[in-house]
Amino acid sequence: MPGLQKMPRRDLLTPRTLVVLLQLALVPSQLAGCLLNPCLEVVPDKAFRCVGLDTSGVPPEVPNTTQSLDLSFNNLKSLGSNYFSSVPELHLLDLTRCHIHTIEDNSFQDLHKLSTLILTANSLQYLGTAAFYGLTSLKKLVLVETNIASLTDLPIGHLHTLQELNLGNNNIASLKLPKYFTNLTSLRHLSFLSNKITHISKGDLDALREANRLNLTLVLSLNNIKYIQPGSFAKIHLAELVLRSSFENFSVMQTSLQGLTGLQVNRLIVGEFSDRQRLVDFQRGLLSGLCQVQMQEFVLICFRGFEDDTDTLFNCIGNVSSIRLVDLHLEEVSEVPMFSQVKHLECKKCKFKEVPAVKLSLFKELRVLRITQSKHLNSFRQKFESLSNLEVIDFSENRLSFTGCCSPQFRKCPNLKHLNLSFNSDISVTGDFTNMKNLLYLDLQHTKLFGPGSYPVFLSLQKLIYLDISNTRTHVKSQCTFCGLNSLRVLKMAGNSFQNNKLANNFKNLTHLHTLDISSCKLVQVDQSTFDALSELKELNISNNKLLSFDPVVYKPLQALTALDFSHNQLSVLLDSALEILPNSLVLLDISQNLFECSCVHLNFLKWIKEKQELLQNEESMICHTPAYTKNMSLLSFDLSSCQLSATTVTFLVIMLPAATVFLFLIYKYYFQLYYSLVLLSGCKHSAERGDTYDAFVIHSSKDQEWVIKELVEPLERGTPPFQLCLYYRDFLPGVPIVTNIIQEGFLSSRNVIAVISTNFLESKWCSFEFDIAQSWQLVEGKAGIIMIVLEEVNKDLLRRKLGLSRYLRRNTYLEWKNKEISRHIFWRQLTGVLLEGKKWNHEEVKLM
Repeated sequence: MPGLQKMPRRDLLTPRTLVVLLQLALVPSQLAGCLLNPCLEVVPDKAFRCVGLDTSGVPPEVPNTTQSLDLSFNNLKSLGSNYFSSVPELHLLDLTRCHIHTIEDNSFQDLHKLSTLILTANSLQYLGTAAFYGLTSLKKLVLVETNIASLTDLPIGHLHTLQELNLGNNNIASLKLPKYFTNLTSLRHLSFLSNKITHISKGDLDALREANRLNLTLVLSLNNIKYIQPGSFAKIHLAELVLRSSFENFSVMQTSLQGLTGLQVNRLIVGEFSDRQRLVDFQRGLLSGLCQVQMQEFVLICFRGFEDDTDTLFNCIGNVSSIRLVDLHLEEVSEVPMFSQVKHLECKKCKFKEVPAVKLSLFKELRVLRITQSKHLNSFRQKFESLSNLEVIDFSENRLSFTGCCSPQFRKCPNLKHLNLSFNSDISVTGDFTNMKNLLYLDLQHTKLFGPGSYPVFLSLQKLIYLDISNTRTHVKSQCTFCGLNSLRVLKMAGNSFQNNKLANNFKNLTHLHTLDISSCKLVQVDQSTFDALSELKELNISNNKLLSFDPVVYKPLQALTALDFSHNQLSVLLDSALEILPNSLVLLDISQNLFECSCVHLNFLKWIKEKQELLQNEESMICHTPAYTKNMSLLSFDLSSCQLSATTVTFLVIMLPAATVFLFLIYKYYFQLYYSLVLLSGCKHSAERGDTYDAFVIHSSKDQEWVIKELVEPLERGTPPFQLCLYYRDFLPGVPIVTNIIQEGFLSSRNVIAVISTNFLESKWCSFEFDIAQSWQLVEGKAGIIMIVLEEVNKDLLRRKLGLSRYLRRNTYLEWKNKEISRHIFWRQLTGVLLEGKKWNHEEVKLM
């Protein structure tokens, strides 16, 4: 049985299983009861599911406040008097498959509020005459598969409130309704589905005739009816009669339908079940017996084969107001009787390959036409004609593919108001709606469209109030895409795209729009003027896009909004300015599934979230994204107290903040001086160990490199005595930061610094940087050490503007390079003299000299 598990056989018990069973046996009974948790509490104190517990009564843990109790698949067997006295508040009681065979008098005596009683799959052997006494509010009684063979002994005549009686899958052989059915004045649904009724005779339904019941649905499907005596249904009024898979062959069905003469029914359903078909083919004259039946709606369902000549299909149902043909292998429409009164025609899951517009145009009174879910329907070449009353056309869920939509297809249908072409293959919309100026609703969703977005195809639809072009692969390029739709109230654009993924002023003429869906449109930006004209907008869905912010300027015009869906975007916070412009009319706001930043910087927003829980939708999906330590935390769980500062902390911060500001300013202003000093002081500790590798470190502009090599390096390094110079392009270590090279390989490894002052030097930031370090190095070393060489082309005004360098030259001697022979002689004598001071000679150099 479903929901039950069989105990393993004794010879299959493993040692491990025995150990587990022994452990369970040793658990105290109270603890074991908690562990097994026999009843599931669906709604606290109100609804319980106690399924498959092998209990023999109402479990003691079920409180007396319970309103819904499911005791299915238990072992109650026999219901005695006041059996359910412990749960007097019950509204629903499900006793499916509880092995009940006896229901004694007054078993439900205390259940005055019970409205639904389900006794499915209990083999009832005895019902007391007062078995259902006390059920003064019962509306639905389910006695499916309960072994009932006769209605006479069923003690339900007193259930005046009963609305639905389901006697399906029993052994009832006669439809003879006992006299007590006249007392069931509230009965609206009576089902004899899958019983053993074979004959229906005059007088069987007299109880219904006497009650003059107009709203009863009578289900006789899945019986094996062989004969319905003419007159059995005469002067009977029913809301619905269902006869599906009720006849074993064509002849029996044809004869039996003739027995319905005189029936007045709102809806008659005739046909088969797809998995229980007896009659496969539809034959001529099958429905001829319905000519004498008065009905408002006729449903023919599930016939596979139709003869080539199906002209008799509408013969006896031509005056029916509504016809539904469902799951029929019907490839063509039968001949339509002259003066047909059919106003509503539906063909669902039929086998049309082309829209039969010509034949359908013969239904002159037609107001509603639906052809849906026909997987073979792909062509729309025929044109509708002269259907002046047609208001609704639904061709959804087919495979239609056509061009030139839509006036050519619906010519002479001037009153068409609803057109549904959704869930088809592809349609080219040319903008020709000249014959459809009264159209109010147009649904094209999930159909690939050609035309919309590139040019204004809806210009002539001045009265349209509903347009759905969601998921139609529409790419909006034109600013006038929706021009002409001046009356539009609902626009659904989900799953499409806009030029540059930007929402511009595309809705400027939709001043009466109430609902706008632009979800899943890949939007990354919304222009400021986008919603300026939408002052009447009530519902906006802009979810599932890539929007980073909620700009108050953009959304401020939407002061009539009642519902806003901004979920699944990349919003980090709603700023105070955004919260201020949210309209007072807003009752539903969804900002879930965004990339929220949960930090004290946005404390106002986090407070607002906690205060507006009645406004927010899907709040359980409002999750922190940053910072990392709050990731996946609910916004509602964020601890606001962590953002509160104590008075002492505030005072300390007030005092320390100015001091810290001044300190940081001094560090910023004298950063390089401090940095140089620290590095040089650190380097001086190791200067004795390093020695004087070079006689001088040369500072120069890279643009003067040629002069340095020819006029300075070569004469000094190849002269007598030779001097060793440190040059950045030659002697700096690769892969080491340049500042470290300047300090370690330049200054700390050299006895002197040669600065080649040129126009290029004065304009170079790096040269100024190195000269500043040289001065700091000179200060730390406590000696002159800097040899200035000023080239003769240096602009003296530019030199004076370099204030630090100008002052240094005024305080210290320097060498000036000139091209005159006597000047160069003096230059070299002075330079070599300075470089010789303190130079230590090695053996090779002495020998060379």
